Amino acid sequence: MRHNNNTMANTYTQIYMHIVFAVSRREALISDDWVDELYKYLAGACQNRKHFVHAIGGTADHVHLLIGMHPAESVASLVKELKGQSTRWINEKFLHGDFSWQTGYGAFSYSRSLVPTVQTYIQNQREHHRRVTFQEEMADIFRKAGIDYNPEYMMRGFAD
Repeated sequence: MRHNNNTMANTYTQIYMHIVFAVSRREALISDDWVDELYKYLAGACQNRKHFVHAIGGTADHVHLLIGMHPAESVASLVKELKGQSTRWINEKFLHGDFSWQTGYGAFSYSRSLVPTVQTYIQNQREHHRRVTFQEEMADIFRKAGIDYNPEYMMRGFAD
């Protein structure tokens, strides 16, 4: 991925991030009636910040994004903006003040060779969660990423 603009001439990066965040209290508030609009909204918000969206998916209580990151923005800044903007949008358009995301998020980097695998994984979230809970999913992602965690506290970063 080549990013070349006035402030970053001749800068070449390849930064693929898998980002996960959940609805507050893990409530199943993301409706099938407007989930596609939410994904389009999140994709547009990413693109407006010069990130490339490879995949967006999830279930009624959480979302996954696979993004080719532009190097001018940190993951923390991007997630803060995505969560803030989408919360306002969801509350104005669908849930009238009853929606919020949980604090915290997961962000995991992948090599280019794994992008197709992660894309497929994200696009098949509904099927995946017929067999696996969110906690089991995150434990597996942490394990594969080599992240040490205490199962008793592993979701604390996703808690209110």
